[in-house]
Amino acid sequence: MSTIRLSDNSTKDSILVLGLSFSKKNNKEKNQQVNLHIEPGDAKVNIKLLSAQLRDLGATGKSDEVIKIPTEKSTLIVFTGLGETSNNYSHEVLRRAAGAASRALHGNASATFALPAFDSETVCAVAEGAALGAYTFDEFRGSTKIERKAPLKNINVLTSLAKRPEVKVGVARAALIAQYTFLARDLINTPPSHLTPDSFTKKISAVLKEAGGTASGLKITILNEKQLKSRGFGGITAVGQGSANPPRLLHISYTPKKSLKKLAFVGKGITFDSGGLALKPALGMEAMKSDMSGAAAVCAATFIIAALKLPVTIETWAPLAENMISDTATRPSDIITIFGGKTVEVLNPDAEGRLVLADAMVKAQESKSLDVLVDVATLTGAQVVALGTRTSAVMTNNEPMREIFLEAATHSGEAFWPMPLPQELRASLDSPVADLANIGERMGGMLVAGLFLKDFVREDLPWLHLDIAGPAYNEGDCHGYTPVGGTGIAVRSLVTLAEKLEFVK
Repeated sequence: MSTIRLSDNSTKDSILVLGLSFSKKNNKEKNQQVNLHIEPGDAKVNIKLLSAQLRDLGATGKSDEVIKIPTEKSTLIVFTGLGETSNNYSHEVLRRAAGAASRALHGNASATFALPAFDSETVCAVAEGAALGAYTFDEFRGSTKIERKAPLKNINVLTSLAKRPEVKVGVARAALIAQYTFLARDLINTPPSHLTPDSFTKKISAVLKEAGGTASGLKITILNEKQLKSRGFGGITAVGQGSANPPRLLHISYTPKKSLKKLAFVGKGITFDSGGLALKPALGMEAMKSDMSGAAAVCAATFIIAALKLPVTIETWAPLAENMISDTATRPSDIITIFGGKTVEVLNPDAEGRLVLADAMVKAQESKSLDVLVDVATLTGAQVVALGTRTSAVMTNNEPMREIFLEAATHSGEAFWPMPLPQELRASLDSPVADLANIGERMGGMLVAGLFLKDFVREDLPWLHLDIAGPAYNEGDCHGYTPVGGTGIAVRSLVTLAEKLEFVK
């Protein structure tokens, strides 16, 4: 984990990170030219000399471009692409640019970031992006671990605002965001041989203790497979009964000294999804270790909210199970009873996430005076088809709450898109033998899954359903501050939502 420092003077770092942008201009012959613009923030550099070197190197200034230029003074100057020139770069542009540079500097001990950030929020965005980019996951490497380059140990942000209290507070928040986003990423990247429902709870218990435990307002309870069965958690039990690694229900509560709002977070925690008796194809099944990304996100967000001491009570639930094949696995056409009494005909054992979520969502609603319920899940392949691998979906029964969330997501830099819950699709979930079936109309499968969950939410309770199936696990190239593998998507949006809700009447 990197240390973030602020400085309003030149540092002794041998690496200086600057911004690089481009603008397009038409000349008299109507040929379009591209002009490069060095964006040095509060750093003093020889722009004329560096511009000539950049042109010779064929620099473009586009996002994710990182160019390194050594200087005579043994200083390495690193240019990170900001895209098209602007007088006011967005927080997310700065986050991604700082993150791309940070990733490119693995193997170095320290670097100073001087990007065009001239107010407290943009300075903090640079710090956050640089910290998020300084991530590696090498826990399971053996002989090759020594060959791996370690991420930056020290991130120095050069800014004339370094002494402002709000900047110091914002940078401390950025460090917490990175710390617990890394927790989520680590959990997602951990192989199912080492991350089972039981070991997940043990890891979270250890983190909770390190975070201060009851002294920080945090408390944890865990239900084992026998307790789940005896207390009527039919969804979690049915999904987990085919595995040698039995299911768990993890509950974290954060109770501040003064509480203005009360939120419930529910995160899907399928530690590995084989599809059960609806076995998935072998190609791509290895990524199903990420099917617990929702559980990782809600746990990480809860720890950040507690560390920030926000005046918002959080009840977090992580239903954990391994969806496997055996003689005890749930069969197509089996009927199960969800916590609270509704029955579900399991037509497809691979539509298991909604079953464990239903149990936990009903349980979460037993909490008194709940203001909003949010579930987070890698729920459907249809989400990826509809929105791709970088944009998540949000569905709701309450449009004003959705708008508050979308504002929070935009501010945090995470891409979410509003999707409907068309009532005409609900009929496809009707079952001739149970209260409802776990699958319905194939077209619009993401929306059908949302409608299934809606059946388990009180009409008067604002509810948000976040389907993060694509963005939760990056199987492509690194980009910005995003590594290959687990991303930790939704962590920042949940924290920002909690921050915004404390001011909502």
